[in-house]
Order: sequence, then C-alpha cells, then structure tokens
Amino acid sequence: MSDKSSVTAQSAPLLSGRAGLWWGLLGVTAFSFTLPFTRVAGESLPALFIGSGRAVVAALLATIALLLTRQRAPTRAQWARLAVVAAGVVVGFPMFTSFALTTTSASHAAVVIALLPAATAVAAVLRTKERPTRSFWLFAGLGALAAVGFAALQSGGVPRLTWSDLLLFGAVIAAAVGYAEGGLLARELGSWQTVSWALVLASPLMIVLTLTSVQQQTFSATPVQWLAFAYLAVVSMFLGFFAWYRGLALGPMAQVSQVQLVQPVMSIAWAAMLLHEQLSWPTVLGGIAVIACAGLAVRTRLGRRRR
Repeated sequence: MSDKSSVTAQSAPLLSGRAGLWWGLLGVTAFSFTLPFTRVAGESLPALFIGSGRAVVAALLATIALLLTRQRAPTRAQWARLAVVAAGVVVGFPMFTSFALTTTSASHAAVVIALLPAATAVAAVLRTKERPTRSFWLFAGLGALAAVGFAALQSGGVPRLTWSDLLLFGAVIAAAVGYAEGGLLARELGSWQTVSWALVLASPLMIVLTLTSVQQQTFSATPVQWLAFAYLAVVSMFLGFFAWYRGLALGPMAQVSQVQLVQPVMSIAWAAMLLHEQLSWPTVLGGIAVIACAGLAVRTRLGRRRR
C-alpha cells in the first residue's frame, strides 16, 4: 500500500468521527430553537393546535418520503415498539411543552429540559438492562434534584412546583423513553425511517386533535407566529431528526450523543436574543448545575460501556 493510501485509510475514521459530530451539532442546533419558537407561536395559536398540528404536517412530509423511497413496512412487533416512540416523541414531548410554554418562559423550560440527556441515559439503561456504576445513578439523581429544585425556587414565594413544571418533567420522561426505544429501533429500520413511521402511526390521533382545536377557536396569528409554527413542523419534528440521527449513525455514537448537552445552553441564548427574556443568576446557575450533572451521568455510563 502506498504512503498516500495509508494516510487516507488512517484518516478515514477521524474524518467520519468529525462528520458525525458536525451532523449531530446541526441536529441539536435545529432542536434548540424548538422552545423559543413554541413560545412565539403560542402567543396567538392554541397549545393544542401547536402540539398536534406540527405533527400532522411532519407526518405528511414523512409519508411522502417513505413513498418516494419505497420503504418496507415494519413488522407487527416493530409497530408495537414504534407506538412507544410515537407516544414519547410525536405526542408526549410536543404536547407537554406546548402547554407548559403558555405559562412559563422558554429559558425556564430549557433548564428543566436540560435533564433530558441524563433521563435518556437512564431510560436506555432500563431498556437494555445494563448495570451501570453507582456514580451513574448518583449523578442522574443529582441532576433530577437540581432540576426540581430550580423549578420549585423559580415559582416565586414558597418553593413549589407549578403546573408548567410538571408538564416539562412529563416532556422529559416522554422524550427520554421515545429516544431510547427509537435509538434501538433505528438499528433495524434506519434512523429517519423510524421517526417517519412513528409520525405516520400517530397521525390519526394528531389529525383528530388538530381538527378539534380548529373547531374550538379562531386563529389570529401574525406571519411571524405562523413561521414559528412552520419551523416546529418542518424542522423540529422532521428535518432535525435527519441530521441528528445521521450524526449518531456516523458516530462515534458515544461522543456524538454528548453534543445534546449544549442544546439547553443554545435554547437559553435564543430565548434571550429572540424573545428578550432576562437571564437571572438563578437561571444561569440552575442551567449549569443540571447540565453538569447530566454530562457526568452520560460520561459515567459511556465510560462503563467502553470497559
């Protein structure tokens, strides 16, 4: 083998790893606008319409993609697992966050949602029956306590959890379960195919919810608010998964998955720049604490898996 060919062969894994990280970062960047744009759309559009309508639009795009590429339909067992993905990623997370952001700020929501990487790691551990070290459970628990403590203290007056905080924690659990099951299922169906089939599976329910919302209320949204909704439907619910799952597929998956830890930081920054939300020290410190615990939990689990 020539020296040139040897160098090319040796650099291929490095380039692949960098490509995976860049694709992963692109996906996370796309997702980081979700909370601020949900807040923007929610100024005039009903939460039920935002949560369900964006899934209907994404399901239409997914159907077109599946038909054009002639994807084989999942098996009966895979449909059952897709129902778990759909319940978490297509129904649960969008609906919970849409209703939560009607009464709380995007930066506040981003701090609570920062618990998602650790929650996803916990869901994956339970799903795959791994036996991580005590350190993993310690950091995951600390992250949960930090998120709960931040949410309680931010309610004002006596520390307590508000209804929006409970919705956000529900969104974290739903997304974590959906990500964990979807990650396993993507090995069989493919990355974007998994999300597309989940969207198609949930579409009948989401269509009914969307029509119900349309019948109950007349909309008076501005063009900016409709553009925010369009972003949620086309990018957050569909195209963002293309980049995110492509990054995970290129790998190394362990390193690429940690890119998600920067998502809450980006969401808080967008909320400050686009929505002019004031960043208080409790918000900044709460975000740092949750992200640090989530990062330690994820790294601890990954370190054990390498061994």
